[in-house]
Amino acid sequence: MRRLKDKVAVVYGNGAIGGAIARAFAMEGARIFLAGLTPVKLKAIADDVLIEGGSIETAEVDALDEQAVEKHMNEVIKKAGKVDISFNAIGVSSKDVQHTLLVDLPVANFIYPIVTYTESHFITAKAAARRMIKQGHGVIIMHTANLSQLNAPMGGGRGPAWAALEALCRGLSVECGEYGVRAVCLFSTAVPETPIIRNAFTELYEATAKGSGMSRAQFDAVVASNTHRKKLTTLKELTDAAVFVASDEGSAITGTVLNLTAGMVV
Repeated sequence: MRRLKDKVAVVYGNGAIGGAIARAFAMEGARIFLAGLTPVKLKAIADDVLIEGGSIETAEVDALDEQAVEKHMNEVIKKAGKVDISFNAIGVSSKDVQHTLLVDLPVANFIYPIVTYTESHFITAKAAARRMIKQGHGVIIMHTANLSQLNAPMGGGRGPAWAALEALCRGLSVECGEYGVRAVCLFSTAVPETPIIRNAFTELYEATAKGSGMSRAQFDAVVASNTHRKKLTTLKELTDAAVFVASDEGSAITGTVLNLTAGMVV
């Protein structure tokens, strides 16, 4: 079933999650406009989509540059006539911004993920919402993780950053909902298939557990044990949820956080 047939999706980010979302949306029939900073990654994702018979165009766009985002969105509207879905999947490396106690964390390192995530999502959401309001429909999808609601040490500014995105999601929904525009946060655990999370887990293991003699496998099991099913959110589970939310089947879902944490946060 092609649940996104004839829909136009703009996806920001050419990392593991952005690529997976673009592929999943394309497989369900959406026309993809993928924006990112790394040409080789953009091409690899596009090649995957095209091999499977999907429709995709790529562009080098900095999702922190409002003028660049607006220019790209204008090009999307010119080519496709509309935008049905906006998904911002940019990521911030954990290097220097996590795995340090707050009392020891420099101010610049604390605010970096907060500024980066909130500024980028505001820019891309605003660009999409303005067009969606005019056309009378659309959905803006964000992705946040457990630190926005979970008490955990050495998370740095990521928790406040993701909490801010969830508040932004609610604000967009209440302001734009009457015009047919939805806003939804997909709320997951860390997704260990992505390089950013693999690196973050390595840093956390070395900072907190390696010295005690715990093996990496034991460490990973302890992290996963915080879920009810003893398994973290997978990339496919995230993309499946994104497809559902973006489809007409998800039309009643807005202004909320869709909990994909497998019981880590209840």
